[in-house]
Amino acid sequence: MNKIKKVQLPLQTLNLVVGFMIWVLISSLMPFITEDIAITSDQIAWLTTIPVILGSLLRIPLGYFTNLFGSRMLFMGSFILLLFPVYFISIADSFADLLIGGFFIGLGGAVFSVGVTSLPKYYPKERHGFVNGIYGAGNIGTAVTAFAAPVIAANWGWTFTVQLYLGILAVFIVANFFLGDHQEEKVKTPIVQQWKSVYRNKKLWILCLFYFITFGSFVAFTVYLPNFLVNNFELDKVDAGLRTAGFIALATFARPVGGWLADTFNPLVLLLYVFGGFTFAALLLSFAPSIHLYGAGCLVIAVCGGTGNGVIFKLVPTYFQKQAGIVNGIVAAVGGLGGFFPPIILTLLYQINGHYAIGFMALSQVALASFIIVLWMYFNSKIFSANELMQTTPLGIMVTNNKGNIITVNPAFSKLTGFSLKEAIGNKPSMLKSGKQSQEFYDQMWTSLKEKGFWQGQIWNKRKDGAFYLEWLTINAIKDDAGEVVQYAGFFSDITTSEQKEYQQEIN
Repeated sequence: MNKIKKVQLPLQTLNLVVGFMIWVLISSLMPFITEDIAITSDQIAWLTTIPVILGSLLRIPLGYFTNLFGSRMLFMGSFILLLFPVYFISIADSFADLLIGGFFIGLGGAVFSVGVTSLPKYYPKERHGFVNGIYGAGNIGTAVTAFAAPVIAANWGWTFTVQLYLGILAVFIVANFFLGDHQEEKVKTPIVQQWKSVYRNKKLWILCLFYFITFGSFVAFTVYLPNFLVNNFELDKVDAGLRTAGFIALATFARPVGGWLADTFNPLVLLLYVFGGFTFAALLLSFAPSIHLYGAGCLVIAVCGGTGNGVIFKLVPTYFQKQAGIVNGIVAAVGGLGGFFPPIILTLLYQINGHYAIGFMALSQVALASFIIVLWMYFNSKIFSANELMQTTPLGIMVTNNKGNIITVNPAFSKLTGFSLKEAIGNKPSMLKSGKQSQEFYDQMWTSLKEKGFWQGQIWNKRKDGAFYLEWLTINAIKDDAGEVVQYAGFFSDITTSEQKEYQQEIN
């Protein structure tokens, strides 16, 4: 890997930091903006979430265009375009100005799809979870703005604070021009063809649901917390910014950890913990607790959301190796939209009921439903793996119930014995009996099965055509949770030829 290729992970991660810094600019400065511009509570909800719309919808085409033109062109172009809405916000003097500027700074959140599509090209598949986790940690940019913007605005005003971001964008436009990879691998499959190959796959929409919750919650809490903590708990504006920054930092740190864990352990098992934690934390928040318990609930959301984000982008290339670009864009887009609705819904519920409990309770129920879906996927994957083993292994496999009736066999069984699946089911293993073993032999076999739970050894059996063959057979007793035998599974291979060779060598 040459020097330019080695610098792509840190460069693109820093690009994401800058993009996310821009993305939450308005929500982080909202307590200061409302001092100069008259804005209602309804309008605040729209202003803090409107950047999420473009930041979500553009993720699909940006992921696709990254494959066509490379990350260098996409990051440079995005940052050049962001110069205009950032400057427009700095001179805004009305709700309409902020709404227009806020919509277009959503492009800062959309650049997420660029790196998550580009970076896996530089690393082997077994490192994709960790690499995407490191890149995803670039959402620390939201914490940088949530922490720094209020501090700067308190001293020099929010207009000056926004204009500082123009300089940051200029620096990274230059950095990408010189350090971006000119020779990045391009993929030119038409977007319609890619879409047709994935949109019917239910795993795509399941991953979208999961990311809608994990990343959507991260975005929603990021834009919702600064103003909520000031209004609901009467915290100082800088204090609210610091607490929000802490939430973002924890979620950001958890993301590469989640990616690394997904490279090491079963991602579906990790998601069970993620959605279990979400369910508990959302239930806690629904009871409108004190600031201390509310903070604890938010921290659990941060850990689970960050970990889940890292795990999900390990699963994308696992399920969609050839369509990772378009799928990354779709999943990322839906996740971004997951941050758009909650602040607006919470605001409406508060106006109707005077509290936020129903909104958090809804989050807990969606998280619980996701937990159940993951559980189903986990057991379905185990069943699929077992079935794949049955169908592809060269070993003959025969499974009987506890009474000795055959309930299934695999293709290798039919090839070795001549008996088809239909002919075998319902019969006894004695259909293969050669008559060459004594009753004492079988008594010892059953004694071993009862005492040890398995038997292994050589046995002569007979094929459907009457030919005798010697097999190496292993029988395992399969027990339920109560320790009762429910099935027997036999695995065997034909060793007749090898035994004959050994006998011939002994004679010679």
